[in-house]
Amino acid sequence: MVTMTEMAAKKVGELRLEEGKPEWGLRIRVVGGGCSGMSYELGWEDQVGEDDDVVEAHGIKVYIDKHSAPYLSGSEIDFVQNEMMGAGFAIKNPNVKSSCGCGHSHSF
Repeated sequence: MVTMTEMAAKKVGELRLEEGKPEWGLRIRVVGGGCSGMSYELGWEDQVGEDDDVVEAHGIKVYIDKHSAPYLSGSEIDFVQNEMMGAGFAIKNPNVKSSCGCGHSHSF
């Protein structure tokens, strides 16, 4: 199961309004790529796929495909602001075995 912090849900809600898609949810996927082998991909979604898991957190639907679900199990989606790195979404994932230096690519 994936969870989302209240801060992340608030930011997703704001971004949906800016995009003119207030009813859409957040799709999170694990895809191949990056120096450690796998990375996260976030995007908008308005329909449940046949094999999707759907989690709702703070009024935001999160869509996860069956391929990504095992990699994301137990993860938390957060929105963080950091003076050095700026602001953005962060995935706290207990399944990650190692990450690249920039933190955008992982091995499971």
